Amino acid sequence: MAGTPLTTHTQVVSGWAAHDPSGKIVPYTFKRRENGPNDVTIKVLYCGICHTDLHFAKNDWGITVYPVVPGHEITGIVTVVGSQVTNFKIGDRVGVGCMAATCLECDFCKQSQENYCDKMQLTYNGIFWDGSITYGGYSKSLVADYRFVVHVPESLPMDRAAPLLCAGVTVFCPLKDNNLVGNPGKRIGIIGMGGLGHLGVKFGKAFGHHVTVISTSPSKEKEAKERLGADDFILSTDADQMQAKKRSIDFILDTVSAKHSLGPYLELLKVNGTLVLVAAPDNPVDLPSFPLIFGKRTVKGSVIGSMEETQEMLNICAKFNILCDIESVTPDKINVAFDRLVKNDIKYRFVIDIAGNPTSSL
Repeated sequence: MAGTPLTTHTQVVSGWAAHDPSGKIVPYTFKRRENGPNDVTIKVLYCGICHTDLHFAKNDWGITVYPVVPGHEITGIVTVVGSQVTNFKIGDRVGVGCMAATCLECDFCKQSQENYCDKMQLTYNGIFWDGSITYGGYSKSLVADYRFVVHVPESLPMDRAAPLLCAGVTVFCPLKDNNLVGNPGKRIGIIGMGGLGHLGVKFGKAFGHHVTVISTSPSKEKEAKERLGADDFILSTDADQMQAKKRSIDFILDTVSAKHSLGPYLELLKVNGTLVLVAAPDNPVDLPSFPLIFGKRTVKGSVIGSMEETQEMLNICAKFNILCDIESVTPDKINVAFDRLVKNDIKYRFVIDIAGNPTSSL
């Protein structure tokens, strides 16, 4: 892996970490590396709470290294710039997403597809080039290699832009990869209307498509149409509605992180239609073969995006005023937010106001 010589970790930073599988987040003081020639130091202003943070805090995937400082939807201000950095300056509004490092040398890295690098390391719970464990954005400052930092356009509020660094690029890339950017007039479906799904609706409408929300909850119909501007709604537990919409949709984005069967949703696709999975259920989804065979349909997966795509996505969000709908919380209320996240009690993303004063209630 390409990298830097062993660095000294002497910067004392205040943050918030989980120390065991209870997942409880508590104040934590730790050390970050000194700002190197290819680094920028960032004063963290906001950090989104992704469901992945909860998985890592509780060691749901069995790979957590404790203590873990979560957070990969980070916005802040540059305070220090390394000697080799030319595209950032002190005072710049910046963002950091899921990646902290890659090999920089493989074909994927050279083709601006570093998010598929075999040696990609995460912003937290990863191993940086100097051998240290990475700590994320639940902290007051961050040191990041400039190659994994993006500019946040001036028109985007920093709090509502934070979730775009993960949730935003996660839904943008499948639309781009399937020729749905700059090619209006398609019929697209969004399964689920949470942090990812609501952004999928916003991108789809901004790009000029007919957008259908597909949900198991009838209460979501009014919300989908009136709040987010969806054109149509299908209650997936209603067999008559599902039957009436067979072969009517060109493309489906599946944002559901719970185990489910893809069969009924595939039947909604036209012949040659595509369904893209962007969520990560704990257990495998069901994929019956008949809806694939008799509709010549495709099922694909997609994960975040490259740094180039992340910057492109932010610029498009600025152009179309696409922002995440958020609820702001202070660091002392992260555990309450985690509890509500488990219950899906949020519209649609929690964002930590890192500098916020402690509150008495959420």
